[in-house]
Amino acid sequence: MKSIIFISTNKSGSSREAIKAAEKLGYYTILFTNNEKQLEQRKEYMEVHKMISVNTNSIEEMGEEISKLLLKGIDIKTIVSFIDPFVHIASILCDKFCQNYNSSNAIKIMEDKEETRKFLADKPYTPKFISILPDDIISTKSLIQEINLPIIVKSPKSTGSKDVLLARGKAQLEKYIQMLRSKYPEETIMLEEFIEGEQCLVEAIIYKKRAHIVGIIEQEITKGKRFIITGYGVLQEVPDNFKKELEDVLHSIVTAFDIENGAMHLEIRLSESGWKLIEINPRISGGAMNKMIEAAYGFSLVEETIKLFVGEQPNLTPRHKKHVFTKYIISSQKGILEKVTGKGRASKSPGVVAVYVKPKKGTLIMPPLSMGHRYAYIIATGSSLAEAKTNANTAASEIEFHIQGYEN
Repeated sequence: MKSIIFISTNKSGSSREAIKAAEKLGYYTILFTNNEKQLEQRKEYMEVHKMISVNTNSIEEMGEEISKLLLKGIDIKTIVSFIDPFVHIASILCDKFCQNYNSSNAIKIMEDKEETRKFLADKPYTPKFISILPDDIISTKSLIQEINLPIIVKSPKSTGSKDVLLARGKAQLEKYIQMLRSKYPEETIMLEEFIEGEQCLVEAIIYKKRAHIVGIIEQEITKGKRFIITGYGVLQEVPDNFKKELEDVLHSIVTAFDIENGAMHLEIRLSESGWKLIEINPRISGGAMNKMIEAAYGFSLVEETIKLFVGEQPNLTPRHKKHVFTKYIISSQKGILEKVTGKGRASKSPGVVAVYVKPKKGTLIMPPLSMGHRYAYIIATGSSLAEAKTNANTAASEIEFHIQGYEN
């Protein structure tokens, strides 16, 4: 029985769609999870053939479960995860129990923002950065002399915009450093120069050391207490020089990490001095990304990624090319959700191909402090990117969260 083990999944988004893709490809799907809610809602995960309750933070415990499966005669083709921080753990287990077509060492570095910065420190696309160790005695004055204000202050383990703060002045810089030191007393804090400019996301697949750009996606950032990406536009008309520069950065990264096969996405910003790498993640983006790529190009990126992970050649040839924009909906107030209205109207709006609303009645919702606080999205197409964006925004305006006030 050809099988794939998945370590952790979200209820929706790329990670869940990857399991569905594996089932479609004819694999026996096994999910390792420590999420009690998923175990309670087992019947909702029809594409998961076997769900195993295990401590997903323990390589030893998962290794024991894998050994039991092998003793039962299950033919494990690969062990994967589409969720931070399990991508590297899955790759280590794959090294031990089956043929791994990924590079565990590259994944390990990419999962740690500080290690990534150090590894690529000599590259022109790496912004200025400083690492502050837990015991370092620091002078904010000298820090500001080294990296001009405004300065990004963040935890190297940050995911989904959590613990990424923008200090515009000396007092704010001191406050944010102290805040993260209190929260993570044994961890490094990173300071980085703030890059002005348009930001985009590059989804990529590496096959036999050749990097392939799957999609270039323009990002719309909402700046509140955190940087939250609330809009994604798939770019179909990319100037040749623009694409060549991004390909050069991607090729440089693949060469530096010596990646044979893999999936990744880059967040990258165009500054006055050229492209600057904001971060790398060794997996497809989560959330609506797979559906966006499918709407724009007609193929499932998670399905092609799974082919890559089992040693097959992915087919990244577009079946069609459409202008696609995705609008994420956030809340401007904190409270308990009583109901959501407008989903039906949004679904019937021009160009809309998908509407997703995450929270259920009784959920506490709030203004965003991380990407996890985006509560719905609309994916829409149009005859141009501008029209797709208008269609998505028009449909999003139909969605209304009815919130009851909340006291801490």
